[in-house]
Amino acid sequence: METRRRNNKTLEFEIGFFEGVLKNKPDYIEAMRALAELYTRTGKHSEGLKLDKRLSELLPRDATVYYNLACSYSLLGDVDSSFESIRKAIELGYNDISYMNNDPDLENLRKDKKFELLVSKKFSKDMFRSNNG
Repeated sequence: METRRRNNKTLEFEIGFFEGVLKNKPDYIEAMRALAELYTRTGKHSEGLKLDKRLSELLPRDATVYYNLACSYSLLGDVDSSFESIRKAIELGYNDISYMNNDPDLENLRKDKKFELLVSKKFSKDMFRSNNG
């Protein structure tokens, strides 16, 4: 119990730190990334989504940004927006299918038949490229 309390205090300290950094430098990308992850870890999904959206505006070609955006949408139950973001992540080169299949943040997507189709389509395209590329 004491360890959990200490961990929560540490997380809250880190959140406060990065929030302070962003007050002074609102477009500091690494601080935004760190804070978005902390928000997600502490269940502040709406706050994390806001940062993930901002990151997608600042880094429109970053596959990981769109993957994280898909996670945020999924955690908030917005499956359609999550699918849109995960498709964009894949288009931009995100290819860790194994992680996608096990990431608890994407549980809402995996409940939908479209997820399996999306992953199998991506996997089969990659297999075709590697065998004929």
